[in-house]
Amino acid sequence: MVQEELQEQIGLSAGEIYDYLNNNGESTFSKMKKELDLKGNFADLGLGWLAREGKVQISKKGTSVSVKLK
Repeated sequence: MVQEELQEQIGLSAGEIYDYLNNNGESTFSKMKKELDLKGNFADLGLGWLAREGKVQISKKGTSVSVKLK
């Protein structure tokens, strides 16, 4: 993939994650990732995008990572 295509796919993944959290509230990252079925690293990259923009709050309890919108 070229740079623009990668950025577009990451942005689309971030949008899917945002919509999921907006509709479902707080979720574990593993549950959200499984339900969205984002391919490759795009769940990780999309969540990173949202974190960088300050749109999500990420917390860790033991080995579980939870995510919610700010």
